[in-house]
Amino acid sequence: MEDTKKIVLRLYKGIARGETGKVAALLAPDLDWWFHGPPGRDHMMRILTGADEDHRSIFRFNPRRVEEAGRWVVAEGWELAADAYWVHVWVIDGGIITQFRECFNTSVTVRELSPKLPPKTAAAGWPTGGQRSVGPGLTVWESQERLGRSLPGLVLTI
Repeated sequence: MEDTKKIVLRLYKGIARGETGKVAALLAPDLDWWFHGPPGRDHMMRILTGADEDHRSIFRFNPRRVEEAGRWVVAEGWELAADAYWVHVWVIDGGIITQFRECFNTSVTVRELSPKLPPKTAAAGWPTGGQRSVGPGLTVWESQERLGRSLPGLVLTI
């Protein structure tokens, strides 16, 4: 199985180069998409659907941080001059991107809510301690927004 982070990085590189065929080959035909942010700022979905044919002159995605969070890959970027902060969360199954979450000018916390429990759990079935780790109800990724202003927050559960 190919590294999921590499697939996401290949997608951004293909978009930057205008390689629509290569980008389309990375996406499931029935991509599950969800957007949170101001109206009209769903730039990535407009790029992926072809609604913005000349997307490179409108908005450029330069991921500043890309990390794996469980089966998700989270990409984050910001452009101070454009007053823009974005987070993209991708799911890759079998080398194809099947799910996509786009958040614009929104601070994001990703929390794992899988039924798998760590070895040491409290009587009620919840993990003991508050360490940051992959486990039920624990934070696996947090925004590092750099705009220097308050943004609405969103908790994405995976």
